[in-house]
Amino acid sequence: MNILTGIIYLIVAPFAGGLLAGIDRKITARMQGRQGPPILQPFYDVAKLFTKQNAVVNASQNVFIFFYLFFNVFTGFLFFSGQDVLLVTFALTLSGIFLVLCAYTVNSPFSSMGASRELAQIMSYEPAVMLSAVGFYMVKDSFSVAEIVGGNLPNVIYLPGVFAVFLYILTIKLRKSPFDISTSHHAHQEIVKGVTTEISGPSLGIIEITHWYETILIWGFVYLFFGFDSVWSLPIFAVAFVIIFLMEILIDNSSARVKWQGMFKTSWFLTATIAFLNLLVISIFM
Repeated sequence: MNILTGIIYLIVAPFAGGLLAGIDRKITARMQGRQGPPILQPFYDVAKLFTKQNAVVNASQNVFIFFYLFFNVFTGFLFFSGQDVLLVTFALTLSGIFLVLCAYTVNSPFSSMGASRELAQIMSYEPAVMLSAVGFYMVKDSFSVAEIVGGNLPNVIYLPGVFAVFLYILTIKLRKSPFDISTSHHAHQEIVKGVTTEISGPSLGIIEITHWYETILIWGFVYLFFGFDSVWSLPIFAVAFVIIFLMEILIDNSSARVKWQGMFKTSWFLTATIAFLNLLVISIFM
């Protein structure tokens, strides 16, 4: 992993993320007995957004959107360049904070409510992400992404509890039901569009592209649990990716949304029990 892989991420990630979004929508439609849009529909939607007028509520809105995109892309570049996973975690959180600030600058109760719920989501999944980084360090004695994906065995063998909790918060990170409380790609939000309620046109297009970048970065985090020095590393991850991807879509289409309090309590409880006990066992036997 080097700067070249980081550059490849910058170029490929938005296309791969948009393609995954299209596949997600297609499979969702099939589960609901519908034909569904074409797989490339997300690209058509974003292209249309860039043809619309860039109407903003205030001048600071686009500034926060820019930094939301910048830190998200910067984070992905660091990650796929094999840099410090702890720095990646902090930078990704900072990116999410800029999205929250963007929503708070708008004088809209729907947008403010979405921002508050987005903050609740960040506080819900951040401890699990941090413990994952700590777990990787305890196993590989390094925070370097390049070294974490090395070794003779995949990290999931040492960190099954941490991985289980990470799968739980993965649904929160992907904004899927039952944790789609701040914004959703589906039309069942009582808070309209949450954090993006007052964002439209090219600004909304930038946010969608940022989501695509973030999606690929999130799946990169999942790869950390399966990467090791073997030709079987990618095939094993590919199988795990398909299973987890389909599982997330199934959960999204078969569960009702929970309140933010339920999301917060369950994610922290699982992090403080399963993930922490996993790290405790590692500290004793390794």
